[in-house]
Amino acid sequence: MNASDGLIQVHTLATDTVLSAWAWGTDFLIVIILFSTFFLFAWYRGRGPFIGLILAFYAAYGAYTVFPYGAYLPSAPALTALVSAIAVYSALTLIAYLILRRVVVSDFVYIGLFGLILLAFLSAGFALALAYHVFPVQDVYTFTPAVNALFAAKQWFFWWFIAPLLGLFFLAR
Repeated sequence: MNASDGLIQVHTLATDTVLSAWAWGTDFLIVIILFSTFFLFAWYRGRGPFIGLILAFYAAYGAYTVFPYGAYLPSAPALTALVSAIAVYSALTLIAYLILRRVVVSDFVYIGLFGLILLAFLSAGFALALAYHVFPVQDVYTFTPAVNALFAAKQWFFWWFIAPLLGLFFLAR
């Protein structure tokens, strides 16, 4: 082995490490952005609207699974299929949120800062689990094995799906 072979191995190791760190950081940046969005929504709009939003996710999921016009949504290209599925789910979530916000009176619910942070994280996990199992996100973006291990397994979907509800049950006073 000469010096140039050692230099190539070091260069390959450095490149692979940087690319792995970049991919890992990008994937968890998605989690951080989702978490920040939920946290800021709860912080500025209030705990009551945040609870309404969490419950709207579940109502929208129920309506989305029985959505009768799914066959009319585009299936190719992959990005168009993903955007159209997310648009339908977002519209159903907005409708459910507007209804639940008027019906559910939860402004008197107390959730501390730690509880708010935990609920925002659990909601971000719920959103990513939905992206994995309901929407065709894997056709558009390939996540790292670390994120796949957390969200891709079918048995984990149930736990991510129920986590925000359990968080509300234990953290809302």
